[in-house]
Amino acid sequence: MIANALRTAIVEGTLAPGAPLRQDAIARHFSVSAIPVREALRQLESEGWARVEMNKGAAIAPLSADEAREIYEIRAALESLAIGLAISAHTPASLRHADALCKAAKAETDPSLYVARNEAFHLSLYEPAARPQLFEMIGTLHRRGERYLRLKFGLPSYKGESDREHAALLRAVRQRDIVKAQSLVTRHLLDTGELIHRFLQQGAEG
Repeated sequence: MIANALRTAIVEGTLAPGAPLRQDAIARHFSVSAIPVREALRQLESEGWARVEMNKGAAIAPLSADEAREIYEIRAALESLAIGLAISAHTPASLRHADALCKAAKAETDPSLYVARNEAFHLSLYEPAARPQLFEMIGTLHRRGERYLRLKFGLPSYKGESDREHAALLRAVRQRDIVKAQSLVTRHLLDTGELIHRFLQQGAEG
């Protein structure tokens, strides 16, 4: 609960990059002891939302163009592997589920909900692979990249292009075309990483 509330405050801009996260103040705000606050901060640090330094305490992690690009590079490698393993195990039911999630992401206009729907669609393509450790690693990277993905709503043309790429990816999965699906998911993720990298670099230079 504490981690979710802090994450929401970061996303909405209430807590800006570099802002301190004081354990005592957070504990008072939520009327809890220091222990759950420390656990929440550790969780946020593992997801890339916060940084904890000795003798300095915790603070909101800055947005990093290089980190964003690297997250998407790693995702591209892992998700290409996952989709290749999953395709032969998809069933009509799992494909219907993925199709419903794809349409939900396309229709979503709220940034917070879009991020969740985007993740659900991607993961639905990989779940039939039955590789729990791989699935967990991909889920962790989705969470680490969450606040970067939200930046796409500052780029009006990007969401429509992303939705079209999702639809093409789903078609390749339906057609059991492993090579095409792997190529599409790799390009989709690498392009997203490069786009966010350029966006953040331009903002830093501006």
